[in-house]
Parts: sequence; structure tokens; C-alpha cells
Amino acid sequence: MAEPIIELKDVSFSAQDREIVQHTSLQFEEGITTALVGPSGEGKSTVLKLAAGLLVPSGGAVFFRGKNMAAMNRAQNMAFRQEGAVVFQDSALWANQDLFQCLELPLKIHFPNMKAEDRKARIAEVVKEVGYTKDVHVRPAMLSMGEQKLIAFARAMLCRPGLLFLDEWTESLDDTAAKRLIGLVKKLQAEQKTIIFVSHDLRIIKNLADIIITIAGGQPGLIVTKDQLVENENLSEIIESGVALGGIP
Repeated sequence: MAEPIIELKDVSFSAQDREIVQHTSLQFEEGITTALVGPSGEGKSTVLKLAAGLLVPSGGAVFFRGKNMAAMNRAQNMAFRQEGAVVFQDSALWANQDLFQCLELPLKIHFPNMKAEDRKARIAEVVKEVGYTKDVHVRPAMLSMGEQKLIAFARAMLCRPGLLFLDEWTESLDDTAAKRLIGLVKKLQAEQKTIIFVSHDLRIIKNLADIIITIAGGQPGLIVTKDQLVENENLSEIIESGVALGGIP
């Protein structure tokens, strides 16, 4: 069996005197799309951020290709950051920079020898891919929440990542924009990219996920394949009711 690209081993995470994730062990296989689902406030986004190396566990360890993230040197960490990209639920665009600057920074960091005109061309390419058609020389505050999400997705695509972490990535988007991003994710799946995403939309989960993991009370519960979800109506109802009503048996 191939080594997982990301592995959580007995991971816990606490904040403000509350244990949000408790003794969680999970493996994410390379080239597989995994959906983290469950009630709001039960730890899905925290698990995603731990897997992405954005949060430091209070217990246990997170591994990238068998290497403990906490033990990575600077070069290893930079390689991970280049390969992995995150779309945050709140988009997380820098308020004091315009959109072009927000998009240009990852290219400057990971490709310091890239020429300015090449950075400009790459930015134009990803902005077109996500369907953003307005001025890129404005601050994020001038955009709607949906437009900010498009720019956040474009930023994640800039360095052609092999590993994506998507947190409620279609939230605030209209149907046309959501379908465009879903199409981009399908294209990445065809290229055997690894995708881990959080969503409350069961249609998207059924459409895209190879593996579905329920998270409740800061711990994984059900782990099912797409085929199992499609074939077993009871499983689908359990997950749907858990997402909507706040409790997964």
C-alpha cells in the first residue's frame, strides 16, 4: 500500500481552553479527493487546517510524505507550501493590497527568478480560468464575497499545486461561478491531484468526493467511499441529516 501523502497520527488541537480535535488519526491518499463533512462547529475546518500545516497540534503529529511537519527544515517546508495550496472559507485576501499584489506574492516567493511579465501572464491566466472579469488593481473590500472567493481560488491555482485544501470553497458563489470552480476541480482530479475539501453541499460531495469522512465532536466517524454512498441510501440520509441538523450517529 502506498504511503499516504498526508497523515494525522493521534492528533489533538485545543484553543481557548476547548479541545476542538481529539485524538484523531486519518490518512489522505495521493490522487484521491476526500470530503470532510458534518455539523457546523464540530472540527471539520480545524482538521483541514491541521492537515494543511496551518495549525500546530497540541498533541500527536501531522506527516507529509512520511515527514513530520514539525521537524521539517525551511527548504522542506517551502516545498510543501509550493505543492499545497489552501482556499480559506473567508478567502483570507490581504486587505492592504490590491488583488494583483495578493496574487503576485506566491509567485514571487516560490519562483523568485520569474520575470515580471511572466508573473503578469500567469495571473491573467488563472483569473480567466476562475471567471473573474473585473479590475485586478482594486482592494478586496471592493469585491463581493463571491468575487473574493474566486480570487482566493485563483491564488491557490497559481503555483500549479498537486495538493489542494478547500474550505467551503463554493460558499457565497452563484450557480454559474460554482459550476466553473467545480469544473476546475474535476480537471485537477483528471490530473491525479490530491484534494481535501470541506463542504455542506451534499450534491458537491456526491459529485466530487472519492472518500467521505464525517467529523463530529472533533473526531472522525463514518468513513465511506463514493460508491458506498451512492449504493446505500441509508448512508446518504445519515450524512445528509448530520450535515443539516447537527448530529451524525
